[in-house]
Amino acid sequence: MAVTSKNLHANQRSAGLPTPLRERFQIGFYAITLLLAAVAIYAVVGLFVGGFGTLADDLRYGRPRTDHLTAYVQHGETPGHPTHLMAVNLNRQVSVIEIPGGDPAKARSISGPYLFGAKEDLTPVTLHLRDMDGDGRPDLLIDVRREQIVYLNRDDAFRLPTPEEQAGLALEAR
Repeated sequence: MAVTSKNLHANQRSAGLPTPLRERFQIGFYAITLLLAAVAIYAVVGLFVGGFGTLADDLRYGRPRTDHLTAYVQHGETPGHPTHLMAVNLNRQVSVIEIPGGDPAKARSISGPYLFGAKEDLTPVTLHLRDMDGDGRPDLLIDVRREQIVYLNRDDAFRLPTPEEQAGLALEAR
């Protein structure tokens, strides 16, 4: 029996593309794969962050989005019985319920803005009190989407300012 050897690799040519072209193809393939992986990671992180923000708002404001404030606003309160204010974003309609002096029989409702857009029913609404017109009475500020709506404290109730009062508020803000 005779033993012979044959170099199997010497006669084989690479099937398909020449080596430099194959390397360019592989580099392009890896680049596209990395780009797709980066886009997928970005999408997953975006969903996670968005979901985390909604969860944080759920824990803080509940559903429907609600904020409460208790303070003395000079609407018939007695010592130990402050006015309770509650803002609610109910199906994109912002409403404020005022319970003067803690007496539910005297409750009043203040209609706020209607919110337009996707998922605006999940937008938090917050309440603040500050004397905006310098009359010594706290005015109601409603914060929605980084915008403030001022309700002036006049005649034992909160109301929107007239155009003249609004111009005065704009001058005082400067």
